[in-house]
Amino acid sequence: MAGRLGGMRRKTRALMRKNVRAKGKISIKNYLQKFQTGEKVYLIADSSVHEGMFFPRYHNKSGEVIGKKGTCYEVMIHDGSVKKIMIVHPVHLKRV
Repeated sequence: MAGRLGGMRRKTRALMRKNVRAKGKISIKNYLQKFQTGEKVYLIADSSVHEGMFFPRYHNKSGEVIGKKGTCYEVMIHDGSVKKIMIVHPVHLKRV
């Protein structure tokens, strides 16, 4: 049986591309931002930070912060009719 080709970032060349003006060092403000439980957020992956990144299928989805685990946040999203909990670093989150 053939093994799977590629990994999590397969076929994400356009999806993970940053704007030319957004390249370089990331803002410390985005890295250390705080969220309250119940806040609505968008999942926007920052391709230059690999820790706490979610699977690219969920890029641009919206969800609700339901808790915190260490430096990351637990975000509940709806994938069709299924509720899923993602553990995401705050650099990949944006307020609605």
